[in-house]
Amino acid sequence: MNTRVPFSVRTVVLASALGLVPALCSCAPGSGRSSPNDSPARVEVRDNGAARRESNAASIHYLEIVTPKVEETCGVLARIYDVRFGDPVAEAGNARTANLKDGGRIGVRAPMHAGESAVVRPYVLVQDIEAAVREAEASGGVVIVPPMPIGEQGVIAIYFLGGIEHGVWQR
Repeated sequence: MNTRVPFSVRTVVLASALGLVPALCSCAPGSGRSSPNDSPARVEVRDNGAARRESNAASIHYLEIVTPKVEETCGVLARIYDVRFGDPVAEAGNARTANLKDGGRIGVRAPMHAGESAVVRPYVLVQDIEAAVREAEASGGVVIVPPMPIGEQGVIAIYFLGGIEHGVWQR
Protein backbone atom coordinates (compact mmCIF):
# COMPACT_ATOMS: atom_id res chain seq x y z
CA MET A 1 0.00 0.00 0.00
CA ASN A 2 1.39 3.41 -0.98
CA THR A 3 0.79 6.34 1.35
CA ARG A 4 1.43 9.88 0.14
CA VAL A 5 2.84 12.23 2.77
CA PRO A 6 3.35 15.97 2.21
CA PHE A 7 7.04 16.75 1.63
CA SER A 8 7.28 20.31 2.93
CA VAL A 9 5.64 22.49 5.55
CA ARG A 10 4.14 24.55 2.75
CA THR A 11 2.48 21.50 1.31
CA VAL A 12 1.23 20.52 4.78
CA VAL A 13 -0.48 23.92 5.04
CA LEU A 14 -1.99 23.45 1.61
CA ALA A 15 -3.10 19.92 2.40
CA SER A 16 -5.59 21.43 4.84
CA ALA A 17 -7.90 21.63 1.87
CA LEU A 18 -8.06 17.82 1.88
CA GLY A 19 -5.48 17.57 -0.86
CA LEU A 20 -7.37 19.98 -3.12
CA VAL A 21 -4.96 22.89 -3.28
CA PRO A 22 -1.73 20.91 -3.84
CA ALA A 23 -3.35 19.16 -6.77
CA LEU A 24 -4.23 22.50 -8.35
CA CYS A 25 -0.91 24.28 -7.80
CA SER A 26 1.97 24.28 -10.18
CA CYS A 27 4.62 26.44 -8.59
CA ALA A 28 8.39 26.32 -8.70
CA PRO A 29 9.66 26.47 -5.13
CA GLY A 30 11.21 29.76 -4.19
CA SER A 31 10.62 31.32 -7.58
CA GLY A 32 7.16 32.69 -6.92
CA ARG A 33 6.35 31.66 -10.50
CA SER A 34 4.32 28.82 -11.86
CA SER A 35 5.37 26.42 -14.55
CA PRO A 36 3.11 24.14 -16.58
CA ASN A 37 5.33 21.12 -15.87
CA ASP A 38 5.68 21.56 -12.11
CA SER A 39 3.53 19.93 -9.47
CA PRO A 40 3.52 19.85 -5.66
CA ALA A 41 6.34 18.01 -3.93
CA ARG A 42 5.47 14.83 -2.15
CA VAL A 43 7.27 11.91 -0.62
CA GLU A 44 5.86 8.58 -1.58
CA VAL A 45 6.32 6.10 1.28
CA ARG A 46 6.38 2.53 0.07
CA ASP A 47 5.79 -0.72 1.95
CA ASN A 48 9.52 -1.40 2.12
CA GLY A 49 10.09 1.91 3.91
CA ALA A 50 11.89 3.50 0.98
CA ALA A 51 10.91 7.05 0.17
CA ARG A 52 11.50 9.13 -2.90
CA ARG A 53 10.83 12.77 -3.70
CA GLU A 54 8.50 13.61 -6.55
CA SER A 55 8.44 16.98 -8.38
CA ASN A 56 8.38 20.43 -6.71
CA ALA A 57 6.69 21.94 -3.67
CA ALA A 58 3.84 24.39 -4.10
CA SER A 59 4.51 27.82 -2.70
CA ILE A 60 2.39 30.46 -1.10
CA HIS A 61 2.42 33.49 -3.35
CA TYR A 62 0.82 35.92 -0.91
CA LEU A 63 0.07 35.63 2.79
CA GLU A 64 -2.66 38.06 3.80
CA ILE A 65 -3.14 39.08 7.41
CA VAL A 66 -6.28 41.06 8.24
CA THR A 67 -6.06 42.66 11.68
CA PRO A 68 -7.16 45.81 13.48
CA LYS A 69 -3.53 46.13 14.68
CA VAL A 70 -1.76 46.77 11.36
CA GLU A 71 1.18 48.83 12.63
CA GLU A 72 1.92 46.52 15.54
CA THR A 73 1.71 43.44 13.31
CA CYS A 74 3.96 44.97 10.63
CA GLY A 75 6.44 45.94 13.34
CA VAL A 76 6.78 42.51 14.87
CA LEU A 77 6.88 40.73 11.48
CA ALA A 78 9.54 43.14 10.22
CA ARG A 79 11.72 42.36 13.23
CA ILE A 80 11.14 38.61 13.21
CA TYR A 81 11.57 38.04 9.46
CA ASP A 82 13.93 40.92 8.66
CA VAL A 83 11.61 42.39 6.03
CA ARG A 84 10.55 45.93 5.22
CA PHE A 85 6.88 46.81 4.80
CA GLY A 86 6.01 49.45 2.24
CA ASP A 87 3.25 52.01 2.12
CA PRO A 88 -0.37 50.84 1.77
CA VAL A 89 -1.22 49.31 -1.64
CA ALA A 90 -4.71 50.25 -2.85
CA GLU A 91 -5.04 47.12 -5.06
CA ALA A 92 -4.42 44.96 -1.97
CA GLY A 93 -7.09 46.59 0.20
CA ASN A 94 -4.54 49.13 1.49
CA ALA A 95 -2.33 46.37 2.82
CA ARG A 96 1.22 47.19 3.72
CA THR A 97 3.28 44.55 1.91
CA ALA A 98 6.76 43.09 2.22
CA ASN A 99 8.68 40.82 -0.13
CA LEU A 100 9.82 37.51 1.36
CA LYS A 101 13.12 35.84 0.60
CA ASP A 102 11.43 32.88 -1.12
CA GLY A 103 9.77 35.14 -3.71
CA GLY A 104 6.39 35.40 -1.98
CA ARG A 105 4.87 38.44 -0.32
CA ILE A 106 3.14 39.12 2.96
CA GLY A 107 0.47 41.79 3.34
CA VAL A 108 -1.07 43.24 6.50
CA ARG A 109 -4.25 45.28 6.33
CA ALA A 110 -7.16 46.40 8.44
CA PRO A 111 -10.64 44.94 7.92
CA MET A 112 -12.34 46.69 4.99
CA HIS A 113 -15.81 46.68 6.59
CA ALA A 114 -17.43 45.97 9.95
CA GLY A 115 -18.35 42.40 8.93
CA GLU A 116 -14.81 41.36 8.02
CA SER A 117 -13.08 39.36 10.74
CA ALA A 118 -9.40 39.10 11.49
CA VAL A 119 -7.92 36.30 9.40
CA VAL A 120 -4.69 34.87 8.04
CA ARG A 121 -5.28 33.75 4.46
CA PRO A 122 -2.67 32.08 2.22
CA TYR A 123 -3.00 32.59 -1.54
CA VAL A 124 -1.48 29.85 -3.66
CA LEU A 125 -0.53 30.31 -7.30
CA VAL A 126 -2.64 28.32 -9.73
CA GLN A 127 -2.45 28.02 -13.48
CA ASP A 128 -6.21 28.18 -14.08
CA ILE A 129 -8.19 30.07 -11.46
CA GLU A 130 -11.56 29.15 -12.98
CA ALA A 131 -10.69 25.44 -12.76
CA ALA A 132 -9.44 25.91 -9.19
CA VAL A 133 -12.73 27.55 -8.17
CA ARG A 134 -14.78 24.81 -9.86
CA GLU A 135 -12.73 22.15 -8.07
CA ALA A 136 -13.16 23.92 -4.72
CA GLU A 137 -16.93 24.09 -5.22
CA ALA A 138 -17.08 20.45 -6.31
CA SER A 139 -15.32 19.54 -3.06
CA GLY A 140 -17.83 21.43 -0.93
CA GLY A 141 -16.08 24.79 -0.86
CA VAL A 142 -18.16 27.98 -0.82
CA VAL A 143 -16.76 30.75 -3.01
CA ILE A 144 -16.95 34.07 -1.17
CA VAL A 145 -14.95 36.10 -3.70
CA PRO A 146 -15.23 34.80 -7.26
CA PRO A 147 -12.28 35.36 -9.59
CA MET A 148 -11.58 39.08 -9.41
CA PRO A 149 -8.79 41.04 -11.13
CA ILE A 150 -6.62 43.10 -8.81
CA GLY A 151 -5.01 45.61 -11.10
CA GLU A 152 -1.93 44.34 -12.87
CA GLN A 153 -1.08 41.89 -10.08
CA GLY A 154 -3.33 39.11 -11.33
CA VAL A 155 -6.66 37.53 -10.47
CA ILE A 156 -7.65 36.22 -7.04
CA ALA A 157 -10.51 34.17 -5.61
CA ILE A 158 -11.38 33.19 -2.04
CA TYR A 159 -13.39 30.23 -0.82
CA PHE A 160 -14.35 28.63 2.51
CA LEU A 161 -13.72 24.93 3.00
CA GLY A 162 -13.71 23.15 6.34
CA GLY A 163 -14.06 26.41 8.28
CA ILE A 164 -10.89 27.82 6.67
CA GLU A 165 -10.56 30.66 4.15
CA HIS A 166 -8.41 29.73 1.17
CA GLY A 167 -7.11 32.04 -1.53
CA VAL A 168 -6.00 31.21 -5.05
CA TRP A 169 -4.02 33.58 -7.26
CA GLN A 170 -3.37 33.51 -10.99
CA ARG A 171 -0.88 35.83 -12.60
